[in-house]
Amino acid sequence: MAAADQDPHARNTFLPRSYQDSRYLNGFLGIVDDLQKTGVLQDVVLEVEGRRFPCHRLVLSAASPYFRAMFTSDMAESRQKTVVLQGLDAGMFEEILSYIYSGTLNVSLDKVQPLYQAADLLQLDYVRDTCSSYMATNVERSTCVDLYKFADVFSVDVVRKHCLQLIYRNFSEVASSEEFCSLSVNQLIEIISEDWLDVKEETTVWEAVVRWVQHSREDRLHHLPSILPHIRFNLLTSNDKAVILKHPLVREYPGRSVIRKVVKKTSKVNMKRRVGTDVTEMALVFAERSREMLWMNPREGTYIRHRYDITPMTGTATSDNDIFILAEHSRETYALCKYSHAGNKWERKSLVCREDRDNKKYFDFLMEINGQLFYLIVSESVDRVVVLKKHNQHTDTWHNCSTPQLDGQLDWCFAVSCNQHIYLFTMLCGTEIQCYDPRTDQWCDKTPPPPSEYTLGYNAVAMGTEIFCTDQDFNTTMVYNTESDSWQILQGCPDPGNRTREYDGVPNLFVMENQLHILVAIVRDRVPGEGTKLLHLVYVYDRSADAWRDLNVALRDKKCYAHGDLPFPVARMCLAYLKGA
Repeated sequence: MAAADQDPHARNTFLPRSYQDSRYLNGFLGIVDDLQKTGVLQDVVLEVEGRRFPCHRLVLSAASPYFRAMFTSDMAESRQKTVVLQGLDAGMFEEILSYIYSGTLNVSLDKVQPLYQAADLLQLDYVRDTCSSYMATNVERSTCVDLYKFADVFSVDVVRKHCLQLIYRNFSEVASSEEFCSLSVNQLIEIISEDWLDVKEETTVWEAVVRWVQHSREDRLHHLPSILPHIRFNLLTSNDKAVILKHPLVREYPGRSVIRKVVKKTSKVNMKRRVGTDVTEMALVFAERSREMLWMNPREGTYIRHRYDITPMTGTATSDNDIFILAEHSRETYALCKYSHAGNKWERKSLVCREDRDNKKYFDFLMEINGQLFYLIVSESVDRVVVLKKHNQHTDTWHNCSTPQLDGQLDWCFAVSCNQHIYLFTMLCGTEIQCYDPRTDQWCDKTPPPPSEYTLGYNAVAMGTEIFCTDQDFNTTMVYNTESDSWQILQGCPDPGNRTREYDGVPNLFVMENQLHILVAIVRDRVPGEGTKLLHLVYVYDRSADAWRDLNVALRDKKCYAHGDLPFPVARMCLAYLKGA
């Protein structure tokens, strides 16, 4: 018997194998691109809008089913030296050719729509899918109507869905824009028919319809009878309906009796309330290393508790009412989580590295500037670790930014975003302030608060272009004007002479309904063996009177929420979602 037959390992060495030359694969497109640039072996000319593009039939056929069918069938183009392409933009076709020959696609907001159209015609799935993804990640209030119209025409469902969600949530603002008036009647009806419309009153929908019709009255007035059934007249008062029927648009309509019948009939239909009618601002209160969270609006006496499957470390709310938190994930990472309003749950997104926490205290801050998230980490250790990371929403990744220089022993710090900048308050030798400008990726020093017997900066919150700060015992409050780089001293505790009041923890400042609020924990009783019993009080600041007013909505709670360590994200919330409806 041969040695190869006796040794299974030896026998395996003679089996056939496949080898792949990675250098050939990586270099093939480079060679093809060079052939195109040097004009070698080109055998067809494509003409688009009068511009001529010499190309290779083989390369075009390999890249696109559209060209493969053109050049391998009995079509006349398969035999022509010059082929004229209709329905394409010459500039976009040049971009398409660049992709076909190089594998690199350059996409920007100003050309993504015509690029998608060209890719759709030429059956280039990768280009089309990339454009769809790019549009979906760039849906903002300024672009949502334009992208919605495009996605509606070309049935780009993922983009269409994102646009409609943003339009529903920001209807009042979107409806006042010039782009809103460019919607077709069917698109308008689709939007105003939705339960998800975030409007406090149904008259807002009527006013949007009026604006749309008046934009081109002669062409659109006849659409009124088909539009009005989608306005929920059963939610309007008799006075509101009377005002609508007396509106000039209704009076000018030739068949006024038809409109009156529509209003009368629709008023009897029990149409659902819009989501926005049950929306109210809520502050999210959570304690460090606890999974229970409290949604509260003390002005309305609303307190809703939920326990989620995450442990938050810090959080923020955006101007679009999106809520993000960083939650514990592992010893090395935090998870960025986004709140799903409709599902009342947290959706995990990217992971971000956390610094080595062994025997060190760290301060974590998540902030938003113009829709972009920033994560600031500050250590109070002697070797002072300061890290600022910026989140890229398109790739869902984090990137390091420049960091400030801190000298001296750090006792406490707090950071807040305001007026498109980040402000870091540090208690070193007194309170110091450093400001970060994301446009230049640079830090600079700002004017510190005037000397005081109280140490400011244990808590801060932004409102407009101002930052409000308080001390640990709520003895004094100061406001910093970011535009003038100046300070003003405000009134502190509403009863500073009452020395029997004992505070527990650091008070929390938060802004709700465009007013400054503060939540403080008062020690009610200390029971041996049972711990400390607290009473949570909420005050609202009256700027004109320079005084704090007790809302008289004491929140009695067995739990001691962390005060000062974590900010209170405030967002407009749908109570039906929070209550599980």
